[in-house]
Amino acid sequence: MRYTDIAIIGGGLSGSTAAAMLGRAGISAVLIDPHESYPADFRVEKLSGHTQVERFLRTGIGESVLRRATFAGENWIARFGRLLDKAPSRQFNILYDSLVNAIRDEIPEAVERLCAKAVAVEASPERQKIVLSNDETISARLVVLANGLNVGLRHQLGITRKIVSTCHSISIGFDVVPAGRNAFDFPALTYFSERPSDRIPYITMFPVGTRMRANLFVYRGFDDPWLRELRRAPAETLNAALPRLKRITGAFDIPGELKIRPVDLYVNDASGQPGLVLVGDAFSTSCPAAGTGCDKVFTDVERLCNVYIPHWLASDGMDADKIAGFYADPVKRACDEWSAAKAFDFRSVSIAGSPYWTAQRWARFIAWSAQGLLRPLGGALHMEPNFLGHSSSSSSSSSSSRSSSSSSSLSSSA
Repeated sequence: MRYTDIAIIGGGLSGSTAAAMLGRAGISAVLIDPHESYPADFRVEKLSGHTQVERFLRTGIGESVLRRATFAGENWIARFGRLLDKAPSRQFNILYDSLVNAIRDEIPEAVERLCAKAVAVEASPERQKIVLSNDETISARLVVLANGLNVGLRHQLGITRKIVSTCHSISIGFDVVPAGRNAFDFPALTYFSERPSDRIPYITMFPVGTRMRANLFVYRGFDDPWLRELRRAPAETLNAALPRLKRITGAFDIPGELKIRPVDLYVNDASGQPGLVLVGDAFSTSCPAAGTGCDKVFTDVERLCNVYIPHWLASDGMDADKIAGFYADPVKRACDEWSAAKAFDFRSVSIAGSPYWTAQRWARFIAWSAQGLLRPLGGALHMEPNFLGHSSSSSSSSSSSRSSSSSSSLSSSA
């Protein structure tokens, strides 16, 4: 049997970030994941916005990891075939497996990495027992469950799941190439829906290395015939749904395979569990169209590793009352509530037909148009979109407490 203070189950974004942070803090930890190198997976493909990037920087590993990404300092905003603004952006584009493997490179050697699957967990107020697929057994003071959408261990532990919204949105990822020319004119692009009836909030295109990547978000059922048509004839189906998109992009082709990922919104209740804490998607999911998933992951892991684990290890035991402090953390709760509200508000502003939400869509269009007109005159603030489509000044956001030195060094190195 191996003994450790912290056993992290799951080596994706949240688990690998936690392992790197705990190892750098000198806390005894092991990372359990069946993959030596994280495999290709369609999930996060970019980090963007001051707040999200700053949350990553607070983990202490963000600066070196983001040097591996493709930086886009300008994002074109368009709708109805009209360019609204060439907005300054802080966008770091990197495929999910590359992001996770870059984070894993930041894990100190003192953190043991076990290439196996956790098949059973016994939790108690003192020590936890984890049985692995290779017949090894781990004894840990705390288990950090960071295994994403995998439900097996949660079922075994009796953790209940509340479904908030089934197939809330669908994310579709693919490469795009310009037809008949060498490159697109835009550095990065966000193109908003032309008609609510198309059930498309937006498509975003951004460079990853030498490739131009596209993420399309839709609000449809997974059995919708439209998705079958998109698989069969992707460029034609997309052009029919967004007929004026090509006024901005020019003609383009979609080579290769489409990755399609539906998302259910749910929350797991582990509040009565001793010795075990859930982070990231293992705790609750977010809507990719609203773009809040990384905010939740980095907030969870930063609060857990910087605040709670050092405090918990300073005293005996790991009972449920101790763990409950993490779930009640005001910073974590505020981020969770903001993410949940954003998922439903953004869906409504994209596809709802009521007069209120119609007015919200037009207000968004007018705001971006005005900002685009003011920017060449020097009258536009450095604004970035929030995901209700309105603008918010980055200087007044929750990222105002960031370190200006790390911000400038990161921007210059990317």
